Amino acid sequence: MQRVFALLAVVVLLYALVLALLWWGQERLLFLPTRLAPEYRLVLERDVHERTIEVDGARLHALHLKLPAPRGVVFFLHGNAGNLENWFVDLDFFRQANFDLFMIDYRGYGKSSGRIENEAQLHADSKTAWDAMAAEYAGKKRVLFGRSLGTGLAVPLALQVQPDLTILASPYASMRALAAEVYPWVPSALLRYPLATDAALAGLRTPLLLVHGERDDLIAPHHSEALKWAHPPARLHIVKGAGHNDLQAFDEYLRALRQALDAL
Repeated sequence: MQRVFALLAVVVLLYALVLALLWWGQERLLFLPTRLAPEYRLVLERDVHERTIEVDGARLHALHLKLPAPRGVVFFLHGNAGNLENWFVDLDFFRQANFDLFMIDYRGYGKSSGRIENEAQLHADSKTAWDAMAAEYAGKKRVLFGRSLGTGLAVPLALQVQPDLTILASPYASMRALAAEVYPWVPSALLRYPLATDAALAGLRTPLLLVHGERDDLIAPHHSEALKWAHPPARLHIVKGAGHNDLQAFDEYLRALRQALDAL
């Protein structure tokens, strides 16, 4: 019996150690940035411009597609891996829709300095970046677009700025709900980035489009369905055959986005 208690004590100790590591190191699980040196030269097209945005304790790097006479702008919050070099793509889609595109790298991503330390910091940075470009589009259509990780940042920002349209592609109902599916043995209170999109939606007064891949095995489509239930006015479009990382390769996805932009 003494050996059993000793074994249980070891198991409990190991479990507590794993939980402690998850508490202190969860940024490494959630955020997968690829850094670039500040002097790194991106290959940019003539209508794309680099910008920097000063935030508290750091400087964010941004790219801005600027057209001669755009109908408006799409402010894009990207996913959790890589950087602008692999996210700032498909520019012809936005040119044909006649919308500028503005996209930031989070702290520690690409040429952005600093590191992510908490959720409040992410929300504050997103709002500062929005304010840095929004005045240029007074009287024009302003669209807030969140993809994957960025969806949890897009909705709280939308509550503050009430854009003409919010688009969430591959969203999660909340990071807590997603973590419970991936790590069911981890107490939800351990998560320092709850990113509760579902709870925030009640205050949204402008149109919302949800787009999700039917075969998304990273963030399952039922997350978008839960958000639709939480906010019935939202439009939900499930893209047949699409997964998580290949969603943008499907014409059905691009058509849904184009229809939403054209309707503004």
